[in-house]
Amino acid sequence: MQRNTLVRLLSIILLASSFTMTAKEPSKDSTQGGETKADRKQEVKDYVAHHLLDSHDFGLFSYTDDATGEVHHVGFPLPVILWDDGLKVFSSSKFHHGETVAEVDGNYYKIDHAKIYKTDASGTLTYDEEGHATNPKPLDLSITKGVFMMLVTSILMILLFRGLARSYAKNGGIAKGAGRFFEPIITYIRDDIAIANIGPVKYKKYMPFLLTVFFFIWFLNMFGLTPLGVNVTGNIAITTALAIIVFVITTFTGTKDYWLHIVDPLGDGMPWYGKIPIYIILVPIEILGIFIKPFALLIRLYANMTAGHVVLGSLIGLIYIFQNWIGGTLSFGLAFAISLIEILVALLQAYIFTMLAALYFGFASETHEHHDEHEGEIAHL
Repeated sequence: MQRNTLVRLLSIILLASSFTMTAKEPSKDSTQGGETKADRKQEVKDYVAHHLLDSHDFGLFSYTDDATGEVHHVGFPLPVILWDDGLKVFSSSKFHHGETVAEVDGNYYKIDHAKIYKTDASGTLTYDEEGHATNPKPLDLSITKGVFMMLVTSILMILLFRGLARSYAKNGGIAKGAGRFFEPIITYIRDDIAIANIGPVKYKKYMPFLLTVFFFIWFLNMFGLTPLGVNVTGNIAITTALAIIVFVITTFTGTKDYWLHIVDPLGDGMPWYGKIPIYIILVPIEILGIFIKPFALLIRLYANMTAGHVVLGSLIGLIYIFQNWIGGTLSFGLAFAISLIEILVALLQAYIFTMLAALYFGFASETHEHHDEHEGEIAHL
């Protein structure tokens, strides 16, 4: 218990340090020029908004040279892959963290709010009334910061569970090393999520996905709480993709009884002429529920993880707004408490997503016993 507490404390300190190093420090000139609290609030707001966005380079932190006022970024570039009248592949270092225009094969590209637009040599962008760039956008297939972390998480999971499988094979079904920590979690997912919601007969075909999605979301959530500052599950595109996979599996593994319940929810207990008025309302609701279920999955995960990052970033940003030891101490204390809660939320959101997915799979794989009995009677006759 003491070791876990120490690890959490070190993680929170590193996270706070990450925000400290990454936040734009006001230069001496701007401070002397009368920097107001409103300016610092806007600075924190812009930083939190920037933290929630994906990026085409992996930035660890940045700092400002007090002597020159120049901002130095520490990190590494990622490959940019565009389709614009052909395949364009180049390093994101050409953008210089969004400060310059990248020239590739006679075409010019510029980053604005983490999106790449086609422009001219001077980097001209036009905007509509809502402040959105109207320049043409090439098809972006780049390895962004979020994609990079998903690849890292996938490789980590492959190595982890491959090692767990090997330890089972070598030690007669007994886990060794890190497997001792993950084995009870896997058993819990099997017994209390998969079997409990899907049933002991059909749960096995859903287990690979349930295990994968649980650890995938959990690991990404935990990476988001480290100084790496990767907000992958706070990206609605990622949660939408996960929800679509659940929707596809539910739809294509649905049994006859599952679809019959949707189109005929009242069953045979009422004559057809009595069902029509009710079905005019009930059947559209059942059909709408097919799409509402995955939508609820993606919104729940996206909203909870985004809210956690916004709250944590805002609390740490209060240190720069107050700029005194009382406000800084209170802000750090609140940020530490929220960070501990976020560690629980990271696991809880992975659990909820997996639990609801298993519940939907259980609905899709349902079979009514009376149908089986009826078929048996017909066969006997």
